[in-house]
Amino acid sequence: MLRLYLFISLLCLVRSDTDETCPSFTKLSFHSAVVGTELNVRLLLYTRKNHTCAQIINSTTFGNLNVTKKTTFVIHGFRPTGSPPVWLQDLVKALLIVEDMNLVVVDWNRGATTVIYTQASSKTRKVAIILKEFIDQMMARGASLDDIYMIGVSLGAHISGFVGEMYNGQLGRITGLDPAGPLFNGKPPQDRLDPSDAQFVDVIHSDTDVCSLLALGYKEPLGNIDFYPNGGVDQPGCPKTIFEGMQYFKCDHQMSVYLYLSSLTKNCTITAYPCNSYRDYRNGKCINCGLSQGKPCPLLGYYADNWKDYLSEKDPPMTKAFFDTAEKEPYCMYHYFVDIITWNKSIRRGSITIKLRDEAGNTTESKISHEPATFEKYHQVSLLARFNQDLDKVAEISLVFSTGSVIGPKYKLRILRMKLRSLAHPERPQLCRYDLVLMENVETPFQPIVCQKLQM
Repeated sequence: MLRLYLFISLLCLVRSDTDETCPSFTKLSFHSAVVGTELNVRLLLYTRKNHTCAQIINSTTFGNLNVTKKTTFVIHGFRPTGSPPVWLQDLVKALLIVEDMNLVVVDWNRGATTVIYTQASSKTRKVAIILKEFIDQMMARGASLDDIYMIGVSLGAHISGFVGEMYNGQLGRITGLDPAGPLFNGKPPQDRLDPSDAQFVDVIHSDTDVCSLLALGYKEPLGNIDFYPNGGVDQPGCPKTIFEGMQYFKCDHQMSVYLYLSSLTKNCTITAYPCNSYRDYRNGKCINCGLSQGKPCPLLGYYADNWKDYLSEKDPPMTKAFFDTAEKEPYCMYHYFVDIITWNKSIRRGSITIKLRDEAGNTTESKISHEPATFEKYHQVSLLARFNQDLDKVAEISLVFSTGSVIGPKYKLRILRMKLRSLAHPERPQLCRYDLVLMENVETPFQPIVCQKLQM
């Protein structure tokens, strides 16, 4: 009986060694970050055939990789604690849902895990060389550089750039998600991501506060189009003080990934507006795109490359685009213009808060207070309002006028005409209200009517 037991046990051991397992992203400890790790790059392949169980691939073993399909590489950045990126599996799942592709997670955690940032940064070119060797083998089997797409996060964005440079910019596309700033700021194009590294390069900058020593992202443009959510600093929903823990240090930086992820879910579409500055965008000076302009505005994230099809020789080779986000998923904001013509004899300066309500009782509010507006007699002021809900049919509008003064007299704002128009849906009727008086700091609700065709 003892021999039989030993024989069965041996069979179980053999079977456990030969059963197919699911390789996962390298998980290391903070101890590994302190002592440092040697570079070891692992390529984890996911496809729709094996979307939950990765395959380890290399230059000689391709697994389920089909060279005739699009191949997307996801490259992470600095890992100071050794843990896997919290967003990784969500990104893998979402990408495979939107397109049947080869998805290769570039796991260089043994190399990126260190408390000394310079050590991780110094290994980025080595990672790029390893990736080039693999892509060379893909091409030898019939793959096309047109079908190579790289999504690089932080240091991973510059790794993508180094790979693209080695192929003379012939890669299909690179997306940089808040490319790392420290040690790369001010570097020449060959030492960082730049627009010539692929046929199309799009970048999301979410942590570029030059006034903060903790800014982890790169501020200046690096792509054909560079997106700056909320101006690229202080992302809504992120902690504002150090007392809120580790999220204070990494939330703004990681937001670029979550905004990209939101473009894959299709819960909403984040539209951005090409502009010279965030201030000009907030002041409504940058609406030369959209359905009414004959050229669509650029979309953030996965579908950003659709925008290049509408570019002409007159368009700048590098474009900055701005937009605002909500605090929570799906992050979308919906843009309206509030056009106000006043008839006060004296100039009024202040802010406007506008609230919308539909017939079902849903409400959404926008406080336009980034800088005071100047209201002059018979002069139209156009204010850009941003709402976190898109109400199809507005049944009621409320306005509040404020000068921001705590003491002193309360003022009236006499409105000759107020007009509300949607930027995202210019086909919707424009809503108006005529002859309206706002008492300062008093909410004034009213039912709007469709605007008269006579232009004021």
